[in-house]
Amino acid sequence: SWCSSQGARSRQYSYPMKIGLFQINTNALSEPDDLARAAVAAEQAGFESLWTAEHVVLPDPQAPPSPMPPEGRLLDPAVALAFAAALTSEIKLGTGIIILPQRNPLVLAKELASLDVLSKGRLIFGVGVGYLAPEFEAIGVPMQDRARRSVEYIEAMRAIWSMDKPEYSGKYVSFSGVVANPRPVQQPGPPVVMGGHSTPAFRRAVTMCEGWYGFALDLDATRACVEGLATQAGLHDRPAELGPLEISVTPRMRPSREMVEQYRDLGVDRLVLLPNGSTADEILAFIDHIGSTILT
Repeated sequence: SWCSSQGARSRQYSYPMKIGLFQINTNALSEPDDLARAAVAAEQAGFESLWTAEHVVLPDPQAPPSPMPPEGRLLDPAVALAFAAALTSEIKLGTGIIILPQRNPLVLAKELASLDVLSKGRLIFGVGVGYLAPEFEAIGVPMQDRARRSVEYIEAMRAIWSMDKPEYSGKYVSFSGVVANPRPVQQPGPPVVMGGHSTPAFRRAVTMCEGWYGFALDLDATRACVEGLATQAGLHDRPAELGPLEISVTPRMRPSREMVEQYRDLGVDRLVLLPNGSTADEILAFIDHIGSTILT
């Protein structure tokens, strides 16, 4: 079963932990020179992937559960990752996450196919359904149907990316008689990684995504999420073409070799590290520290 294979894999340490870097598009790294320095430094240090955050708009004034003050800076994920792609050659490029129901799926599919082509197939498409009501209100998208809308958008994007004669018919998006080229290098599209810590998010990850992403989780929370994913894997069929579910986590712990092993014991495939520090120099020092203590 999926659950038993996860456990066997972690006990045997039969795979290397992938280490990613979060918030490549945020605050200090939203400046072009600093984003460039960080992207190149991360690839040279041995990081496996770069990950963006996203909020199209932020509530002003800030109010829970908004994670950032209104003056927080976030570059658009596709634009930031295309910029990083031009400066690097191997490091993967992850959206961590794009708030999918707030986007037009065919416009987003074009943007991400372009990014996958220009990066020579390095995109990881992380998605979430969102949680900030003021953001949905400002964009003009109903919040109450965001999960169903997201499911259709993933299906529709895969259709326009991969079908010989693309078509899709759903409640929220329908099309036929159109095509969009170039297609992504990765077929039937970049791997989709579902974010979220809820049972429906676990179900969506198991049934329609190549991966799952949990943000800011300590060991206990990670264990609970992995168990939740295993429960859904026991209740729902996973399409064979999706392959094993890849689990990514941004840990709520100080990075160390011991921490990596603790998360690997839980079945985690990738740790997407949140850098210490708020300035570009501090983030670059963090990249160097991880490179010399964990990635060597």
